[in-house]
Amino acid sequence: MKRSIAIAGNMGSGKSTLVEFLCRTYGIAPFYEPNENNPYLPDFYSDMRRWSFHSQLYFLSNKFRLHQELDKTPGVVVLDRTIFEDAEIFATALHEMKRMDDRDWRTYWGFYQSILNAIKPPDLMIYLRCSMRTLRKRISLRGRAIEKDVPPAYLKRLERLYEDWIGRYNSSDVLILETDRLDYIHDLVHRLDVMQRIEALLPPELGRPACG
Repeated sequence: MKRSIAIAGNMGSGKSTLVEFLCRTYGIAPFYEPNENNPYLPDFYSDMRRWSFHSQLYFLSNKFRLHQELDKTPGVVVLDRTIFEDAEIFATALHEMKRMDDRDWRTYWGFYQSILNAIKPPDLMIYLRCSMRTLRKRISLRGRAIEKDVPPAYLKRLERLYEDWIGRYNSSDVLILETDRLDYIHDLVHRLDVMQRIEALLPPELGRPACG
């Protein structure tokens, strides 16, 4: 039976780690956000107000294609970051910060709403919640060039938008994991707890773990 799990959360909350864990444990297919080839990013970082609409529309259209591919894939799949986050968090932040004007925002939001009518929401949304202190520590430790200069105020804005969004999200079952001290990779108790909570929401589809 076709089922999908989506992983959502701020930068540094542990999305990719959870995706890899689920894939290893249950032998399910991963889908990662296709952000590396965005041709607008260099221009966006040099002039955000001019290029934010182009960059965000590229992200949105590519995420739409990813969701379409996901919808056609049989079995259980897991998605690292969702199309909801593209619009509800990152594009919204740019609009709030006056980096995307009202006209472009209305066009972007209208396209997003049309996409929502054309895709199937995930069967399970896993939201990773994490404190600002831990987020900043993890971002620093992993040393990604694109993240190294992210201002704390921007991370805080994203955190607020994430909490607002997940508070009103009702398109599927939601599992919230507090990840500050969660170590399901090395701690057996934590690992079993995470697995039991996920399996309680998707029991027949996940079946017997491949490992763990």
